[in-house]
Amino acid sequence: MREDVDFRTEDGVTLRGWHYSPDGVDGPAPLVVMAHGFSAVKEHLLDDFAEHFAAGGLGVLVYDNRNLGASDGTPRGEIDPWQQVRDYRTAITWACGQPWVDPDRVGIWGSSYSGGHVLVVAALDRRVKAVVSQVPLVSGLQNARRLIRADAFAGLRAAFDADRAARYAGQDPAMIQVAYEKDPAEIAALPTEDTHDFFFGPVQDRAPSWRNEVTLRSVEMFVEYEPGAYIADISPTPLMVVVAAKDHLTVADLTLEYYERARQPKELVVLPVGHFDAYVGDSFAVSAPAQLRWFRTHLG
Repeated sequence: MREDVDFRTEDGVTLRGWHYSPDGVDGPAPLVVMAHGFSAVKEHLLDDFAEHFAAGGLGVLVYDNRNLGASDGTPRGEIDPWQQVRDYRTAITWACGQPWVDPDRVGIWGSSYSGGHVLVVAALDRRVKAVVSQVPLVSGLQNARRLIRADAFAGLRAAFDADRAARYAGQDPAMIQVAYEKDPAEIAALPTEDTHDFFFGPVQDRAPSWRNEVTLRSVEMFVEYEPGAYIADISPTPLMVVVAAKDHLTVADLTLEYYERARQPKELVVLPVGHFDAYVGDSFAVSAPAQLRWFRTHLG
């Protein structure tokens, strides 16, 4: 049902992941391309979604973003959203050349940071025939202002400038924790309690390749990233957006505001939970079948 795969990007970086063969399908099949969010790796529960989609008759390509997990790329821990967008499109190109894919029936799935990426990819790349964006980042700047106190924001920008000067002088990029480990007062890129609970909870044993650090430049690029600006241009590609109503990481009200800007065909799924709850339990039991239905309806 699942095999290890790898493919090379246009700039020569090898990305590694899994291909899930669809149950009950012989020959070329519809495919969903998936990657994870900010710093996360494929073992952070993407296999659960992929297995559900494959059991429902969809092929799935899941891969680790460059510089993370099993994929190559340096500097390690560098998260460049526009490079990840380009890599999604390379993944589609590679997959469409495989004998197990029907290139006219390709969908994309993203969650959190990559939930923003798929908005961009779907707007730009008409090979995409359906998209699911789960608990997406829609505005880096507005979201950062929710996560970072106003009196600390100037200091963060000063740190960006100092890091830029240091890199220009030949020094290694500065690093920052993704989540605090013990003390909520620790400086972290995603400074919320549920981020700590997710990455240091039971899923940690499933994802031993994850590292609790990214480059500070990754945070600067996060602040500058505005994927929601593309949402109105996705149509006529069908768009499903999954919102966690209690999400304070990629805040729910912003996502709902941007969803209203999207044109038909579109569908909204609202889960009465927080950001990371969307991956598990009752929320998964509700959301994953709805996502499968969306893909099956629009990928044929």
